[in-house]
This record gives sequence, C-alpha cells and structure tokens, in this order.
Amino acid sequence: MSVDRLREHRTGSGLERALGAYLVTTNSVRPESGAIWEKDVFGQYLFARPFFWEDVFSMLVLALHTAYLAALKTLSENADGDQKAGLDWTIAGLEAAANPVALTDTELAAYAAPVFWFSPDEPSLGPARGPDIMAPEPFPFELATDRPVVYFQLKEIVQGPDSDEPIYRDSGGNRGEAVVDIEEGALLLLEYYAYYADELGFSAHRHDVEGAELRLAVSRSDREYLRDQGHADCGEPHLVLFVTRVTAKAHGIEWYWNVLDVDQDTRFPINLLVEEGKHATAPDKNADGYFTPSYDVNVRVNDAWGVRDIIRSGGLFTAGYQAWMTKIRRPSDRVLPPLPADSPLLVPLAQQQEEYSGGNAVYELRPLPSTAEAAAWDAAQDGKSNLENFLVHKALPDGPKESEVGTLDEALGWVNAGVLRRSLSISAYADGRWGFSWTFPFFIVKNLTVPMTGGYVLHRMYAKGHNLRDFGWTLLYANSASRWIDSYIAAGAEWHDETEFDVTRRHTDFVLETGLKFRTQVGQSPLRFLSFLTEFWGLRLGVKNYGFFDIDRLTYVVEIGAGSF
Repeated sequence: MSVDRLREHRTGSGLERALGAYLVTTNSVRPESGAIWEKDVFGQYLFARPFFWEDVFSMLVLALHTAYLAALKTLSENADGDQKAGLDWTIAGLEAAANPVALTDTELAAYAAPVFWFSPDEPSLGPARGPDIMAPEPFPFELATDRPVVYFQLKEIVQGPDSDEPIYRDSGGNRGEAVVDIEEGALLLLEYYAYYADELGFSAHRHDVEGAELRLAVSRSDREYLRDQGHADCGEPHLVLFVTRVTAKAHGIEWYWNVLDVDQDTRFPINLLVEEGKHATAPDKNADGYFTPSYDVNVRVNDAWGVRDIIRSGGLFTAGYQAWMTKIRRPSDRVLPPLPADSPLLVPLAQQQEEYSGGNAVYELRPLPSTAEAAAWDAAQDGKSNLENFLVHKALPDGPKESEVGTLDEALGWVNAGVLRRSLSISAYADGRWGFSWTFPFFIVKNLTVPMTGGYVLHRMYAKGHNLRDFGWTLLYANSASRWIDSYIAAGAEWHDETEFDVTRRHTDFVLETGLKFRTQVGQSPLRFLSFLTEFWGLRLGVKNYGFFDIDRLTYVVEIGAGSF
C-alpha cells in the first residue's frame, strides 16, 4: 500500500470516511463553552455581550461546516464504486461483530497467512504432489504431523496514543495463545517461517529457515464499505486487516530481499514462490506462478534476489536477476494456508485454484519455537547440529516489541521502515596517487533511487596524495548495490596541486570516471571473518579523465574496500 493510500485511509479513506472523519475531528476540538453554557451565566443562549463576536463567528463557521458536509454528501451519493470502495485492493477484511475484538496470535496469523508455491522440481517434495506434499516441515524437536507446518511470530505491535489498555496480553506459556486486542486499531509486524531439513546448491547446509514478513494495519470500517465489498451486513462496525507490504527475506541479506509494496492489483492471500533447493521466497503479486521484476517486487528492484531455481545446480548467480532463472509453477505444488471459516479470502483462494481440481495440501500454523529449544536439541546431537544458529537472530525471547505512535507521520514512518536503505562504503584509493575514498547516500540518511533504471545516485569523495591534500567530489551512479559485477559512472570536481618549474599551483578540474565494480558476499567465503564490518567487499576498476570539453589527461582508478557501493 502506498504512503498516499495509507494517508487517505488514516484520515478517512474515500468520501464516506471523509464525512465521519470530519465530524469526529471538529467535535473533538470544540471547547466546552458557548451557546449552551451561556444561558446559565448570562441569561441568554446566544450573543451575550462577553461572547458576542465569538458567537457571530461561530455561526459563520457552522454555516460553512454545514455547506461543506452537504457538498461531501452530494459527492458521495454520486460517487462510483471505486471511490466508495477505496481500499478494495487490500485484504478485504477481518470481520468482527464482537466488541471488544480480541484474537489469539494463532487466529490473527491465520487471517493473513500466505500460500507457499514450490518449483515442480523441488527436492523436498519428493514424488508427492497436491494434498500429499509434506513441505515445509516441522522442526526436528517438535511433534511430527500429517500436514506441512509453517511457523509464525508476532514481532512488533504499534498502537495509537488513545489506547488505554495494552494490546498484547501474554498467555504465560504458549505464545500461540497470547491475546491481541485490536479493537482500537494497530500496526502489526507479522512474520512467517518455513523450515527445511536440508538445502541444495551453492554453500548447501543442514537446516534451512526462511522467513517472510507482512506489515499490517488494523482499522475500523463502516457498514457501507463492507457491503460494497460483497460482505454480509451484520449491523455492527467491522475491523479490516490491511496488508501494506510483503518482505520475503531472501538469504538473510537485506539488499537481496524481495519487497512488494501492496497496491490495487495485489491478489490475496499472497502467494510466496519458493526457490528450488535453496527455499528463499519471493511474493507473486498476481498469483500467476511467474516471477516478474518491477511487478512482483517494486522496491530496490535491481538488487532484489528474485527466485533463482537454477542455483540448486551448485552454481552461484550473483548478477542481476533474469527471467530464465525461475521455473514455471504448477497449481498442484501450492501449499495452502489454514484460513478461518469466516475469512473473506476463501472465495479469492478458490478462484486462484479454479483451473485445478486435484486438491492441495493445507499447512498447520505453529508459533515459532524459542532458541533454547533448538539449543537443547543441538546438545543432544553430540555436536552434529547447529540448528540454534538459524533461530538465534529470528526468535524473540520476550514476545513482540511494543511501541506507540502519536501522529500520522510517525505511523507512515513505521510503514516505510526498511525501504530506504542506508549505506556507507570506505575504500583504499589509487589513481597514480594513494589515498582513500568514501561513498554515502545522496540524501545523507537515505539513498536516491533513479525511477527509470532502478539504480542509485550517491556522493563519493576521496582524498589522496601528500598529506591527503588532493580532494575530489563526484556524484556516482550505480545500477545496483549487491550484484557481483556492474558498471558505474561518476562526474564531479577535483582540487589538486600541480608543480611546474618549482612553482606549485592549486588546480580545479572537472573529472569524469567510468568503469566496473565487483562485489562479493564474504559471509560464504574463507574471508567470512571480514563480515563483522559489512557483508559486501569489493573492487572498483575505472578510467578517469580531467577536463570538460577537452580531455587534459587520462588515468586509471583502482579501489579496494568494504561496503555495497
């Protein structure tokens, strides 16, 4: 969901909500003085001398208010279905006639649970298809079952300033039975995890835990909105559960994550394409079984990992994603979520499956176990297992993080968190003179992404020469932050000293540089000890010219250092 859409929703989405939001706002700020209270003190309801001009202007304001409401009502009556629906491109609803609305963690997770869609050659499926599929698996220290298992974790809860009672109430033992009270609305961060006993391909290892994150917003909806969406009118206000973003955390490296900001074309329940052998996931926005860059992923498109089924072969493909890397999915290889009986997504899910009548496996939802449980199981394996390492940075020891937002801007900041990646790169620099360089985001605190190409514009500065007295600044454009090999171009100015006939003068020159940059993820290499600084280290090879219209001279540039850029 875009920022504009959320802003529209939070302030009264659509014309029907504008009416209600306007009335609530204006009534909440009116002082307890004026006409009704003047009678007891001054003997008349209106235009008492101390409040004469206040009442005059109050009447004018009331007249304007009335005219404004009448205009809105007229527009509302003449609006088309899209205007009235407003947010029909989100999850259509968590319907609730009960008051207050309280759900367990498990119940909440079931309403938003995704579909897992495997490659036709996924090794963990074996010969099983349709309802016989048993992947994803339960953790080895948990009870086996006759169904696939997917884990969930409520990671964060953000409530508004008007909430008097805590939203989250711990059950004391089973996290799945903790109660979430969403009557007053909330922002929620809900994660789903799939476990596989093994993975195949480059840097294969035992135990594979892959996660996907959904950002949710809960808000009250009026009866007319629900009728427009085709839901039953039970006579009570309803709550609607909106998905604003889906983040499939491919291989645990943020630059690789497959991020989808939800829009009106997103089909729910959301489908997650599972990478063959490696099990990284990516959202499938239209549930067609294809991965389409810039459509299924619309954030950091050039760096998004996609779904690379071909790395099961053992080769690592770290260049940009290509369509041939993903195999076409078949409906029989879907594993479906356990949607509640009253979920409005049951019909859309059936529509996704309308061309397939063979049946599908339905997974069981379980709360993510603790790191201690994995550690205890590891200890029983005589040092032959390291399952704890795959949960230590995922499982929360003390339940979800709870916080509060007081303004709409704070809420929007939470919704956008993680989209604007920051980065700092530091390198040794040489162009005939030695020095060092540093690269940082264009807006200092966030990167500038180029809309047409998906690349980044950054500041790059360097100091070199004797006592680092020569200084350069350029604007650098790079297609990506994380690809193995990519081109770059930079342009700017350099201030340097030149000595001629024993006279040293300060020169300012325009510089233009282009070349190739190489980046590698050191965490999967013998140099993994370097990852404590950054996941990516790399090399830059370029050619730089001095002069704008005339090229005064050319030189090579070499950089070796740490960081995405």
